Amino acid sequence: MAEETLSVDVAICGAGPVGLALAALMARRGVDARRIALVDAKALGQAVSDPRSIALSWGSRQLLVDVGAWANVQPHATPIHQIHVSRRGHLGRSMMDRAEHAVDALGYVARYGDVVDALVRACDREGVQTLRPVRVTALHEDRDGVVLDLDDGRKLHAKVAVQAEGGVFGEQAERTRRRDYVQTAVIARVSGSQAIPHRAFERFTDEGPLALLPQDGADGHQYALVWCVRPERAQQLLDLGEPEFLRQLGDAFGERLGTFTRASERAAFPLGLNADPRFSARTVAIGNAAQTLHPVAGQGLNLGLRDAAVLARLLARGIDQDHGIADALARFAEERARDRGAIIRTTDAMARVFANTGPLQPLFGLALAALDTVKPARMLLAELMMFGRR
Repeated sequence: MAEETLSVDVAICGAGPVGLALAALMARRGVDARRIALVDAKALGQAVSDPRSIALSWGSRQLLVDVGAWANVQPHATPIHQIHVSRRGHLGRSMMDRAEHAVDALGYVARYGDVVDALVRACDREGVQTLRPVRVTALHEDRDGVVLDLDDGRKLHAKVAVQAEGGVFGEQAERTRRRDYVQTAVIARVSGSQAIPHRAFERFTDEGPLALLPQDGADGHQYALVWCVRPERAQQLLDLGEPEFLRQLGDAFGERLGTFTRASERAAFPLGLNADPRFSARTVAIGNAAQTLHPVAGQGLNLGLRDAAVLARLLARGIDQDHGIADALARFAEERARDRGAIIRTTDAMARVFANTGPLQPLFGLALAALDTVKPARMLLAELMMFGRR
């Protein structure tokens, strides 16, 4: 029996938030939704039940509004009104506040599965087709397009293929720009006896940043924790009983939230920078597939969503032209270089500079204090986090 071949204009490998957003945005911009295919290895139930917490910038909120997905995310998202940044063991801190930027929130903390579910609904309304659970086993590119071999025996022919499934640092192939931070992120949801509503914390320690993101939920926990430590320390934290884990968290973070009283089940993943801006005439990578970042400042997903917004605009213009796709991908790389470069440099520096015990650490504490008193600098950093490099 002859193998089945499906034909589309755009094949998107990966139906996480970035791939889904790209599909929905293209459909909104006039690309025939029936000619867009999302390919994902996860079953839908597995994707929408993912409990991980993610930080959405104000700019990402606007993107979700544009595709009609925000209304489904908002009821379960916790707004961030303030961000408190400090260095453990040194004087100096900085506070960013929504009031300085005339926005409802600096960002939001949401459940990964809720964002996926809202974007799936948006794509379904537009008529985008999704193939799942299906894996791409091979990709063949020629001057006329791209052929993707699927593990169910079918082939998918497309004018352009977009890689939007990046995975985690420890499982990725090495790209042109790579740095192993020798850090592991321990994640959980925790409660504090003196929680401060809508305030996020970024606390730099000798081993790496410790972030607490406000996220009230049905389970009673008030914060999503991302605690970056050395790999051997991460394993120790995973093995601890809850009381001792909470005690050590309190030692690392301090007493700003009183005493930590509860913690959910913990998980961990390795951290590194792994980026490659290359593209071809028919293929391009966005989001984690193009640049995997350290989670400091929560910029990875937001950078990927900005990738999706720009690529959707350019492909909508060029998908039906003879040389439009190659021109669109070249223009995409050019337009995204400044934002990608700025965020990569910023997160890389923050992950490395603060995570040591060198003689300059007191100066970094003073730098945070200076940032707090110099409003233009503080606003520039906050706007980079909210909107990227514009």
